[in-house]
Order: sequence, then C-alpha cells, then structure tokens
Amino acid sequence: VQLVESGGGLVQSGGSLSLSCAVSGFTLSSYPMWWYRQAPGKEREYVAYIDTTSSIRRYGDSVKGRFTISRDNAKNTVYLQMNSLKPEDTAMYYCNVFIGLDYWGQGTLVTVSS
Repeated sequence: VQLVESGGGLVQSGGSLSLSCAVSGFTLSSYPMWWYRQAPGKEREYVAYIDTTSSIRRYGDSVKGRFTISRDNAKNTVYLQMNSLKPEDTAMYYCNVFIGLDYWGQGTLVTVSS
C-alpha cells in the first residue's frame, strides 16, 4: 500500500489549493478514504471523508463549506480542493486508508500567509 500526496505550497489568505493523493497497492474503489492535517505543535485533525462511490462526503467543522473531497477510482487518486484558505489551515496534509491497519502518506505541506 502506498499513498503519495502532492499539491501543497504557499498561498495567500483567501486563496485556493488542490491536493492530490495517488494510491497504489490496493483497489481504491473498494475503500473509503480520509484526509487529515497536522499543524506544528498540534494533534492530527480530521479534515474530510469520502465513501467508495462518492455518495457520502463528510467534513470537519473547521473546513466545512470551504473544502471539497473527491475521488477518481479509475485514476487511483483522491483529491482535496481547498478554497477560502485561512492562516489556521497551515498544516501538513495527509491522506489515509484503513486496510486492517491505518496507512498514511508522507504528507504535503500547506502554508497560508496572512
């Protein structure tokens, strides 16, 4: 199982970024996926969830209405579109899958300047 996040970077407050999570080693269409984030000195925080068919999507309270999770099972990729970014969104962002145990990518850093 391998998860590789990309798309992070430096953006001004109010801007947008689109993150990707490319997966391999398992059949993406069989598993729900999550995005989490961890800011410096803070605990890992749940960001978003998507089920296998994209019919159920859920979000953490801090990102609701600004972030959108999606997936393309044919491309083995999960996405996180982030709009109206705030400095408090600054964090390392990780995608996650549970297949008997939790698997994580290496993360992609998002920095939002004020």
